[in-house]
Amino acid sequence: MEKLKLGVIGFGNMGTGHVKNVMEGKVPEMEIGAICDSSPARQETARQLYPQVPVFASAEELYESGLCDVVIVATPHYDHPTLVIKALNHGLHVITEKPAGVYTGQVKEMNAAAAKSDKVFGIMYNQRTNPVYQKLREMIRRGDLGHIKRITWIITDWYRPQAYHDSSTWRSAWKTEGGGALINQNPHQLDLWQWMFGMPDRIFAKASFGKYYNIEVEDDVLAYFEYDNGTTGEYITSTGEAPGTNRLEIACDMGKVVVENNRLVFHRNVVSEREHNRTNTAPFGSPECWECNIPADFSGGPQHVGILNNFASAVLRGTELLARGEEGLLGLTISNAIHLSAWTGETVDVKNFPDERFYELLQEKIRTSTIVKKESQVVVDNSKTY
Repeated sequence: MEKLKLGVIGFGNMGTGHVKNVMEGKVPEMEIGAICDSSPARQETARQLYPQVPVFASAEELYESGLCDVVIVATPHYDHPTLVIKALNHGLHVITEKPAGVYTGQVKEMNAAAAKSDKVFGIMYNQRTNPVYQKLREMIRRGDLGHIKRITWIITDWYRPQAYHDSSTWRSAWKTEGGGALINQNPHQLDLWQWMFGMPDRIFAKASFGKYYNIEVEDDVLAYFEYDNGTTGEYITSTGEAPGTNRLEIACDMGKVVVENNRLVFHRNVVSEREHNRTNTAPFGSPECWECNIPADFSGGPQHVGILNNFASAVLRGTELLARGEEGLLGLTISNAIHLSAWTGETVDVKNFPDERFYELLQEKIRTSTIVKKESQVVVDNSKTY
């Protein structure tokens, strides 16, 4: 069996997990070719854990080594686009961790570089491997729900105590992470939103910055989405609630769909609400509704391993990517639009998102920052957090 040699850029929480999965044989068509981390302590840890694997201090050294066919970029967010572009220029296939970047302008540059390359470019949107969301997307695309009236996603089971924010110097600061809950915990859900429902046309949002923790970035968000076809959406997220909630509710002509506890329930009207409204004569008459438990694989899917296996197949056999790297721009645009609205109090035109204005305001946040963080780099097993 032909195996791709994978280089892992960044040996922190995510990078260590990717190396472990490949080393354990969970990605049969990949093997670890090299590891890179700028931290001497993390380099030493990698050498001790995997003495047979070459370890580099810089991505450039790894790229030029010729030891890898594919790299995965698992560094702090701002570096993702730059490292992806350099990898593509070195003739390497690339997967980037989420988010695609911090601001849309840099991600558009990354996508332009990918368009000029003949290499495969993917993104680690592992929640797309969850069969429940795959089934829901299939139902929407097939028209089972009819017109979608309202989407409400409460995703607050991201509890992150102060110890989390203090665990790495780069976390939870405008200059080094570029945001909080939106840019760190929520990229998967914002991607799933656009993957299932399409991009909203307008966004208005409120956010609290350092409401629960000693941080300068957002830890509590409420956003309102509007679509030109009349669909509305509410997106509620927080890292300060314990226990939190993960509930997706979709009101539609054919009833209501609820995804909670990784189960999919369709409260299905026998006839559509609009048809019932046209024909019903009873003042309090409602459509007959059946509660349907939709069959699906409720395991959560293969997650990160699934994306890696799918990517290997795309490189070796030309099969379709589940998560194309270029699509990282979409969820990030929603994230940036929420930030921009929360900063300015304005409703943001998503289709004509002002890349430069967002970047300027982000730079202002960085210039006026007063946060002082202690040097820290704690790596923990985060496999139960997604």
